Amino acid sequence: MAYTTIKKPSDYFNTKLYEGNGSSPRSITGIGFQPDWTWTKNRDNTNGHGLFDAVRGYTTGKGLSTHNANAEGSADAYGYLSSRDSDGYTMTQGGSGMTMNNTNGESYVSWNWKANGTGVSNTDGSITSSVSANTTSGFSIVSYTGTGSAATIGHGLSSAPKMIIVKNRDNTEEWKVYHASLGATLFLRLNSTAAQTSSATYQWNGTTPTSSVFSVGEGNSTNTTDYIAYCFAEKKGFSKFGSYVGNGNADGTFVYTGFKPAFVMIKKVSSAEAWWLIDDARDPYNPAGTKYILPNSSDAEVTTNNKPMDLLSNGFKLRDATGYHNDVATYIYMAFAEEPLVGDNPATAR
Repeated sequence: MAYTTIKKPSDYFNTKLYEGNGSSPRSITGIGFQPDWTWTKNRDNTNGHGLFDAVRGYTTGKGLSTHNANAEGSADAYGYLSSRDSDGYTMTQGGSGMTMNNTNGESYVSWNWKANGTGVSNTDGSITSSVSANTTSGFSIVSYTGTGSAATIGHGLSSAPKMIIVKNRDNTEEWKVYHASLGATLFLRLNSTAAQTSSATYQWNGTTPTSSVFSVGEGNSTNTTDYIAYCFAEKKGFSKFGSYVGNGNADGTFVYTGFKPAFVMIKKVSSAEAWWLIDDARDPYNPAGTKYILPNSSDAEVTTNNKPMDLLSNGFKLRDATGYHNDVATYIYMAFAEEPLVGDNPATAR
């Protein structure tokens, strides 16, 4: 059996860097595929995060932001993604300009994932969902309408998700995050620094996802109106969703992923701390993490002379005692590959 079925990870996930020029509309190319989920951030300014997906549509009124609990479309006045194209996406000016994604002279990053288009009906759960699922890469986008009663929702991945990110589209409700390392009675908030929170039945109905469905309880954050969920199943050599315990010193914990990471997002769960996100496009050499972004904040990219992390051929090694990723504490992470450890083009050291 092959080590991984994904020989070229950038066919399914890719980071794109670009400089704003203020023009509208403007097309961004060079992603390598037609994206189904795009997450943008202004690196130089406090303009917030912008998230668009193929199921809800790359169009005005659909933008979401991880740094707040706002309903979809609340930030589109500052620019929005107006189409998903064969090799990227197009941006268009909103009523108040393009500061969200194309201010002249400012630097931007976008992270892009490939699912499977605009979605099809899925009746695996007690609630019918619309699902765009890529079973090869283990990523699906799920839209559904809640009922207010405990329910199940089909995710289309054919294997149990290790991480699920859910947002109420219609109301001001926090982003809720399921992570297999925490289990179905705990959750995190993507828009918050808060530690893991216990909820025996409210968010995930206390039920671990299966190969066909995930469960929701009765809460407003996951099951009363319209929702979008981003679901991730682990794929060897491409993605990893795990946990580790930091050791609080410069010779930090090593975390094995089985690939050279291209994207790593980390959250301390045992106490309050910001989400922390790095990628190999903004930080192409070790030490990595000298340029990081906080998903729960609209802050500009942080540049630091510290040595937070080395990205290795088979995982990542923490290199500093910092609350973001290496206190004596428990952390969860999500990571996607630049190169698999073993394959046609096996990973090499940086």
